[in-house]
Amino acid sequence: MSSAGSLAVDDWTPGHEIASKCPEFNQDVEEEWVADEIVSCYNCRYRRFVGTGIQCMKSLFPED
Repeated sequence: MSSAGSLAVDDWTPGHEIASKCPEFNQDVEEEWVADEIVSCYNCRYRRFVGTGIQCMKSLFPED
């Protein structure tokens, strides 16, 4: 998922597929995981829940 990317709150399969290919993926702390697949946009440190889904906010963390 690019910095402009977003997913619906339950797009589990695309969330895993996108994160598997994402060079920016950084696993969040285990307490914050929401998806069964560890490598998933839903378990990424840079995802934020917005509206009815999640959005990649990597651009807000340029130092990482």
